[in-house]
Amino acid sequence: MISAIIPTLNSASGLRRCLESLSKSTLVSEFIVSDGGSHDATLEIAESFGARILNGASGRGRQLAAGAKAAHEPWLIFIHSDTFLAPGWEDEVQQFLKDGAAPENEELVSPEARAAAWTLQFDDDSRPARLLAALVALRCRLLGLPYGDQGLLISSKFYNDLGGYSEIPLMEDVELVRKIGRRRLTLLKTSVITSAERYRRDGYILRPLRNALCLFLYFVGASPGFIRKIYG
Repeated sequence: MISAIIPTLNSASGLRRCLESLSKSTLVSEFIVSDGGSHDATLEIAESFGARILNGASGRGRQLAAGAKAAHEPWLIFIHSDTFLAPGWEDEVQQFLKDGAAPENEELVSPEARAAAWTLQFDDDSRPARLLAALVALRCRLLGLPYGDQGLLISSKFYNDLGGYSEIPLMEDVELVRKIGRRRLTLLKTSVITSAERYRRDGYILRPLRNALCLFLYFVGASPGFIRKIYG
């Protein structure tokens, strides 16, 4: 069984869709909404799905870590509140839990020592959105670095062995994925659909360039706090 962990902060616009995609599956037995101080309808929506609500200071790394500590199930799904899983995801996850979904030409590894992320799509069928999704897929294949928007499926034991999410203001997803390692990370064929709002607002060129700059600064050792100011 799986615990689903969702960090929120004034997330009413997308949370219902996120929870609906998870609640249709018998695999997910627990919903944990780790809230950072919402003052919209976020908590009411979470309660309507029977989610367990954790209240704390905002900061996605901190909220994800708190949710993982509170989880009871042996498997964890981390997913952003503006993201939902496309129909059919349960079948592929069940196969992953069964055999680890080892990449082609690699020795089969126990799924408890692997993790998985989903293929990224945007809730925007424009050409720039589709091009960006293709570039993200290429980044995953070449670098093994999925976006946090792509979700993460991981056993609680493996997660804890790796030290879990750091309570940092940004790049907590990149840090954990690097600990997992490219060879132990599977990109699932089914999709997560995430909001394209920030790309529509900031531009399909400027926003990815800003993201790339933030990633570069992280790799050269800039502090997460400084990177957060640039990320906006």
